[in-house]
Amino acid sequence: MKLNVGGIDRILRIIVGLVLIALAATGTVGWWGYIGVVPLLTGIFRFCPAYPLLGISTCPMKKD
Repeated sequence: MKLNVGGIDRILRIIVGLVLIALAATGTVGWWGYIGVVPLLTGIFRFCPAYPLLGISTCPMKKD
């Protein structure tokens, strides 16, 4: 599994995921708020399965 989620992208995914889960847990939004697990996990593991399909990577290029 190649890392494809970079720094700012990772931070935003984790924040959005936590906010959605918190809103769902407090009843502010419906059960759909638990979809926040997806961005949370993609931020934690630094891999988004949709990125390779779209040819995207937000990780910085490694210099050899």
